Amino acid sequence: MKLTFTIFLLILMISKSEAQEVINLYPGKIPNAKVNEVYIETSDTSKTDGNIRIGKVSIPKLTAFYPEKVKADGTSVIICPGGGYRYLSMINEGKAVAKELNKYGITAFVLKYRLPSDEIMIDKTIGPLQDAQQAIKMVRENAAKWNLDSTKIGIMGFSAGGHLASTLGTHYQKSLIDNPKNISLRPDFMILGYPVVTMGTYTHKGSKENLLGKNPSAEDIKLYSNELQVNSDTPPTFIFQANDDKTVPSENSLDLTRALKEAGVKTELHLYQAGGHGFGLHNKSTKESWFDSMISWMEANNFIF
Repeated sequence: MKLTFTIFLLILMISKSEAQEVINLYPGKIPNAKVNEVYIETSDTSKTDGNIRIGKVSIPKLTAFYPEKVKADGTSVIICPGGGYRYLSMINEGKAVAKELNKYGITAFVLKYRLPSDEIMIDKTIGPLQDAQQAIKMVRENAAKWNLDSTKIGIMGFSAGGHLASTLGTHYQKSLIDNPKNISLRPDFMILGYPVVTMGTYTHKGSKENLLGKNPSAEDIKLYSNELQVNSDTPPTFIFQANDDKTVPSENSLDLTRALKEAGVKTELHLYQAGGHGFGLHNKSTKESWFDSMISWMEANNFIF
């Protein structure tokens, strides 16, 4: 009997630590979509790093990770994994980060967004942004149901996911989705990890080509260079990156920080001398934790208490 009760407690503890819910992002028709029955989602676990890389996403979803009720403070963060707009790094830049946020009472939503593709989209340049807009609309609409504060919803993104997050944070005025209640699509804050920001000189070429195509117009290059889209209403932003990043040049973070400062937006940049690209939660080159610094920044700006 004692052993049975112990097993029950262990199951209960595991279920609490893994508390999650998978939600279809669109309850009805997916906007900007083309039917393609041979376009099948892929899942790559072949690498030895324990990560899962998801490709060919055509049905976007939100996976909600809920903190223990006694810890929950109403703040929520939507996480956009990176992968060059070619795949999604679902563990390293998704689930692992979500579970860490839960420890601080933050509800996390990992966004499995559609990757830009002419095979399944009428206009691939707006597909990922539509999904990010739908995600924040859904979270804000359901804030009361999920015991969330509708004024403390942040967007977080890594690498190309950082481009998507910063696109939402600078392109929220124009709704690309059905939004009859005119719910605000503006994130209350942004957290960007080694982000692709620009489509200009210092861009990540793979992300640029996957999103905009091989020969994008000058107008599209400017439109999706998010350092050029900052204004005084852009959300407060926390940024971290390694200065030796050979995949996404640190100028992306530096130029965005400069633009935010010039616009009078609260921003904090942590630029490490080493760490490379794609380090997720842990930059092994330093004892400093960007995550701890981020939590301190959130506390200083009253996003968490």
